[in-house]
Amino acid sequence: MVKFGLQFKATLENVTNVRALGEDFRWFLKLKCGNCGEIPDKWQYVTLVENVPLKGGRGHASMVQKCKLCARENSIVRLLMFTQLLLFVWMKAEDNETFKTMVQFECRGLEPVDFQPQAGFAAEGAETGTPFLEVNLLEKDWTDYDEKAKESVGIYEVTHRFIKC
Repeated sequence: MVKFGLQFKATLENVTNVRALGEDFRWFLKLKCGNCGEIPDKWQYVTLVENVPLKGGRGHASMVQKCKLCARENSIVRLLMFTQLLLFVWMKAEDNETFKTMVQFECRGLEPVDFQPQAGFAAEGAETGTPFLEVNLLEKDWTDYDEKAKESVGIYEVTHRFIKC
């Protein structure tokens, strides 16, 4: 089993505590089969709450995928999210423009090669703590306005990478 960390980097404007919201958050990934190297065109998602039995009674996994090319059954056994105060906080204002690990995937026969951020993120105003609960990063940029601080807020130039842990 190999662990892969998904790291994010972004430019934060007047926001902090950027995080994935909830245990049912969907991590959309492109996964490469470790046996034959096939990378399907479709995005797969993984959540903390899903639990699928493995073939032959060998336990459970967050996701099981059968490769269409070589027919091998591969899985992501578990997701490890980094927590702070029961929130999945992965990026604070001081982490601006630095790569931060936000989740780890423990994989059997799979390697994550791409990630597509979508809706389901949240952030807070850096000075006011104003909650922004509908942050969509599909376009790699997000902007809003903090009424309390009377200033624009945003998350820009979102990039990611995978690392072996």
